[in-house]
Amino acid sequence: MEVANVDYLSEKVRRLTPYVAGIQPREAGWIKLNTNENPYPPSPKVMKALQGMDIARLRLYPDTLGGALRGVIAQSFGIEEENVFCGNGSDEVLALAFQAFFSGKECVLMPDVSYGFYPVWAEMYDVGVKAVPLGNDFTICHGDYKGGSGVVLANPNAPTSLALDLLAIEKILLNNPNGVVLIDEAYSDFANVGSAVPLCAKYSNLLVVRTFSKSHSLAGLRVGYAIGGRELIEGLRRVKDAFNSYPLDLFAQTGAAAAILDKEYWEQTKNRIISTRDKTALALRQMGYRILDSQTNFLFMEVSDANGLYQYLLDSRILARYWDKPRINGFLRVTIGTEAEMEAFIQCVSQL
Repeated sequence: MEVANVDYLSEKVRRLTPYVAGIQPREAGWIKLNTNENPYPPSPKVMKALQGMDIARLRLYPDTLGGALRGVIAQSFGIEEENVFCGNGSDEVLALAFQAFFSGKECVLMPDVSYGFYPVWAEMYDVGVKAVPLGNDFTICHGDYKGGSGVVLANPNAPTSLALDLLAIEKILLNNPNGVVLIDEAYSDFANVGSAVPLCAKYSNLLVVRTFSKSHSLAGLRVGYAIGGRELIEGLRRVKDAFNSYPLDLFAQTGAAAAILDKEYWEQTKNRIISTRDKTALALRQMGYRILDSQTNFLFMEVSDANGLYQYLLDSRILARYWDKPRINGFLRVTIGTEAEMEAFIQCVSQL
């Protein structure tokens, strides 16, 4: 009997354009500068904490709220535990926030060039987006963000690597009192502008989302969190509990708690990355490339033939990130690796 050709996908899923992550090579020998991971291992205290776990506890479900982890995050920022929400990577936290605060709304303001997952979530959760163009120099003008039903900003922005200062963030909050202002701080530990977390005590509509993937070297554990007022945290919790009550496993909660408590190691690796970033940017500028003033752990590099350089690096087993999209198809995004990796990258580029 012939089976009919049936399309089982919903109309919404057929319309979706999923986010495309960077290449993850399976074999050794690659210099991986395409997904903004930390080139250094996690704090030794993370391994010690994981090795000391009672494996018998894995038979039980983990703490639904991540109480111990929320406690050390709150302690780190000098806030209350009730103002912290934890999730399975900042991507999950952001997706929950889109559902909790923006679903069904019109005129949610976000930059026309930013994190590629934002428009995917907007389409999935029926968010009416107003894309606000970046300036010709890729900067965000705070005055362009007024009267929205919500605001979504990555600060520093990705892939452009530029950051707004806290005065500009506060002006955006004042100009959008009727909607949630979501600040995605995935890269803020590498910036000199400071975190917006202290503003949460003053503005009830501010939600700051952060991650352990970048500066804490825990991309593989998938731990993210949000900081905001009780009402916003409760909104995230309601959506989480309607979807997955146990998002963070025991290993993730234990490892992340150990990582955030080791501030000395975090400072050391963060400063090494910043030093290598600035050294690499200087070398590339001396070769004639335009490099935006990075406040992140990557560089946004203007190239006359960006796709050509991407392919050339690929042939040399060096991965960078290229998008064939308007406004940014003349740029590569290059993650900061170790000193040796960046020296190899510069040497490869210099041979063009």
